[in-house]
Amino acid sequence: MENQTEVGEFILIGLTNLWELQKILFPLFLLLYLIILLGNGAIVAVAVTEPQLHTPMYFFLGNLSCLDIFFSTVTVPKMLAGFLSELQTISFSGCMTQLHFFHFLGSSEVILLGVMAYDRYVAICNPLRYTIIMRKQICLILATATWTTGFFHALMHTVMTARLPFCGPNHVEHYFCEIKPLLKLACGSTRLNLMLLNTVTSCIAMAPFVVTLLSYFYIITFLLFKVHSQKGRQKAFSTCGSHLMVVALLYVPVLFNYMLPSVGTVDQREMMVTIIYSAVTPVLNPLIYTLRNQEVKKALQKILCRKPDGLFRTRGPFFTEK
Repeated sequence: MENQTEVGEFILIGLTNLWELQKILFPLFLLLYLIILLGNGAIVAVAVTEPQLHTPMYFFLGNLSCLDIFFSTVTVPKMLAGFLSELQTISFSGCMTQLHFFHFLGSSEVILLGVMAYDRYVAICNPLRYTIIMRKQICLILATATWTTGFFHALMHTVMTARLPFCGPNHVEHYFCEIKPLLKLACGSTRLNLMLLNTVTSCIAMAPFVVTLLSYFYIITFLLFKVHSQKGRQKAFSTCGSHLMVVALLYVPVLFNYMLPSVGTVDQREMMVTIIYSAVTPVLNPLIYTLRNQEVKKALQKILCRKPDGLFRTRGPFFTEK
């Protein structure tokens, strides 16, 4: 890929330039990152090793945990390094790589939440055909389509940004190479880039959001009018409640950042909002799914009490009939 840039590297402004505040933020975000790795890693281990969790719901949950680990790894380690150095620089190629993986993993996670909402809709509203509709091949296709769509969506933004000429200031007003601050530094016209950001990214975010809303509309209608068992309703609402909390934690800040117009002193606000879905949400996701899900809690307890030589021993296919 050819680019006509004269800028060889960028300087990331970071969250703050106050040394006293950086000394407080470094251990805080280091702790958050370790919790992300341990919490989501535990979810992946449980989903892989426990046969009773070899179902579509936990297959997608394992994918979500993987995305959370990778997504936070794109930005948090670089942020931590910035707290320890006076000048935080990143090469042009490194900047484009970070931009690509941030949008790749972020958009994949948004799409995956829509897929998970559809999975809950089929499980609750059409339970007799659930194992047929959400069979192994369909789940693999949905997961592959999710990751592939996210990859090509990010590739579009990366290619379009890398082709812009950067010949002026190289100070990125963010703690990582986010696309909006980068476009402000470009010397050429960014009209096409902004149009793609506003239209394509909005579609990527809104389409799964609409699927989620429709799925839960049908789920709530089904539970209120066709399910008469109080226990059955509580179990369904508990499962769906966990997913809805995760959806709210991700969608609200993403829509706030990419669909509201940027006016005034927006840079600091956007950084704070970005921290929510890149560092805070990945911490809360495993807590939400473990605290509200008895099957996951029991599986975690079983793994902790298991002998080390049998930790990664699995039985049967990943998907089991229930």
